[in-house]
Amino acid sequence: MSTVLPTGTTPSSGGGTAPSLSGTGAAILTSTGLGSGINVNSLVSALVAADSIPVQTLQTQEAGYQAQLSAYGQLQSSLSIFQASMQGLSGISNFQTLTSATSDTSHFSATVAGNAIPGNYSIQVNQLAQAQSLVSSDFSSTSSTVGTGTLTFQFGTYDSGSSTFTLNNSQPAGSVVINSSNDTLGGIASAINAANVGVNASILNDGNGNRLVLTSNTSGAANSLRITVNDGDGTNTNMTGLSQLAYDPTAAVGGGQNLTQTVAAQNATLSVDGVNITNSSNTVSNAIQGVTLNLLATNTAGSPTTLTVSQDTTAATTAVTNFVNAYNTLFSSVSAMTAYDAATQTAGPLQGDASTRSVLTQIQNTLDQNLTGFGGGFTNLSQIGVTVQADGTLQLNTSQLQSALSSNFSGVAGLFAAQGVPTDSQINYVGSGSNTQPGTYAVNVTQLATQGSLTGASTSALASTGGTFNSPVVLNSSNNTFGITVNGVQSGTITINQGTYTTVSSLVSEIQSEINGDSALKAAGAAVSVSYNSVGSQFVITSNQYGSASNVSITSAGTNTGSTLGLGVASGTAGVDVAGTIDGYAASGSGQNLTGASGTPVDGLQLQVTGGLTGARGTVGYSEGYAYQLSNLATQMLSSSGPIAARTAGINNTITGINNQITQLNQQIANDQAMYYQEFNAMDSLVGQLNSTGSLLTNELAALPWSNSGGQSGSTSTKLGG
Repeated sequence: MSTVLPTGTTPSSGGGTAPSLSGTGAAILTSTGLGSGINVNSLVSALVAADSIPVQTLQTQEAGYQAQLSAYGQLQSSLSIFQASMQGLSGISNFQTLTSATSDTSHFSATVAGNAIPGNYSIQVNQLAQAQSLVSSDFSSTSSTVGTGTLTFQFGTYDSGSSTFTLNNSQPAGSVVINSSNDTLGGIASAINAANVGVNASILNDGNGNRLVLTSNTSGAANSLRITVNDGDGTNTNMTGLSQLAYDPTAAVGGGQNLTQTVAAQNATLSVDGVNITNSSNTVSNAIQGVTLNLLATNTAGSPTTLTVSQDTTAATTAVTNFVNAYNTLFSSVSAMTAYDAATQTAGPLQGDASTRSVLTQIQNTLDQNLTGFGGGFTNLSQIGVTVQADGTLQLNTSQLQSALSSNFSGVAGLFAAQGVPTDSQINYVGSGSNTQPGTYAVNVTQLATQGSLTGASTSALASTGGTFNSPVVLNSSNNTFGITVNGVQSGTITINQGTYTTVSSLVSEIQSEINGDSALKAAGAAVSVSYNSVGSQFVITSNQYGSASNVSITSAGTNTGSTLGLGVASGTAGVDVAGTIDGYAASGSGQNLTGASGTPVDGLQLQVTGGLTGARGTVGYSEGYAYQLSNLATQMLSSSGPIAARTAGINNTITGINNQITQLNQQIANDQAMYYQEFNAMDSLVGQLNSTGSLLTNELAALPWSNSGGQSGSTSTKLGG
């Protein structure tokens, strides 16, 4: 007789889960031992348990590796937190933090940058800057038709005494095309706003009608508006059609000055420590080094406001404290993972692990070394109050840190951050690479960077004396257009305003304004400066970019543009990149930037050469503070090719191999179990058959005649014996 194997007699597998034997593809019949009287299930269970011992050993090994894997996850997390704590310390800009306070917040607010100079400043605000606003005459509704044509907006300074308008070379012109789709008052306002020409348009209802209000987006006296109109009706200055929106402050009212000024453009005026300052906007960033003032209201005469600028030691203290705490957390975490508890005879999951010991050893070795290169006066952490305790953790003496910050703030910054300090004022430290070595390096410049430029043809039409053309330059549709490429970017058609130009400055400003106002060039960040060479009676157009990618060319021109303005089709001269050596190694140049050669101590060191002469240019001292070094070290350790990733991958591979072995052993155990039952079932069946045969023979013998009891039996026995 047979039955199904009872629950609990199958071998276990990896992960502690016992596989079902039915998964082998067929049900296994088991004997209860009724034929033999033997407890077959107990025998098979004992045999399977013995076969399962290697599986249990592998499962114990897997659990140990899983514990290591978990411990490495904790190590990675602790190291990431440690690295994050150094973000506020590894860059020199993070230490260049100052704070400001004012004696009266109603007159201005202030923000300070890292290059500001701590001190007290007396500030008197005399006048706030304003942007010019112009309004049109009344229209019956926003849908009233105004006219078609082109509006051109230019910015400059109006001098009422001489009735002259001088263009602002830093503000490019902008044009807006008005056609039948947008020739209403509302349509024109929308078109101006969409064109992004530096003017905001709105419509105001004054109770009598609707007026177009045009306001310069930029305040300051040099940002007054001049609006010229190319009117679709052929007349550009009268009070009909689109020319109703013309505004030339030098023209007659109603004859080109057709809008009304409601707010005059004006500069802000203030004094700092008694020095008078004029600024085009209420945001003043060039009065005090590293300080930006946001003017809010004027002071009462003779009652200035005091601004105090000081080092923000609180932020630095917090950053150093976080660094110490994060290190101690990492140290404690690694110590717990690698320790052995003699009392409980329990080892940490990473005890004896070389990779884990290496992480902490490398960090400790970095902290134990004195800094080299330009360190700003401090060479080790103990000088600012960070010391190693007996148990290996760090301790911070905040009083000593505050004293160091107060006496040598930049020195503390150099102790943690990476920084470069050139001795030449026209060389700036830009950055470094992961292979840059600390040290002091000589800088030699063999070629200064230049800007691409184009010099126009000399033409008698541009001859001048004392800034005034000998003969007025008259521009019309035949000589006022050209196309230009700047730094490889092609412009649209550049159109110079038609009219008569008597001064050199007015035409120079007009050309520069129109080029820099081109939408394609603006979108690409390409701009030029235009100057005039009086000796050659020619214009010079220079790209604002430095280096070999800087260039200017005229690609198309009107019929007479070349003969009048000297700006016919021509190619200019490209700029060149800076060239030189750092530490005697040839550096690569890009624009004004020199970068140290690969494979040298200055690999990746980047300097900006803004001017000066060729030849020896002093030195640059480069140092890497502790936080910068440790941040880079943590990055390497946490990278996909770092020791943690490598060790984790190795453990995962080992676990995979163990699981594969467990799977194979479980399959073998299942096969052996089936064989055991098959053999015991056969044995049980055979014994049952033998027992059955024995019983049959016994019964048959008992039925024979001489098997009766009594004397007959004895007689028979005696007889047989004879």
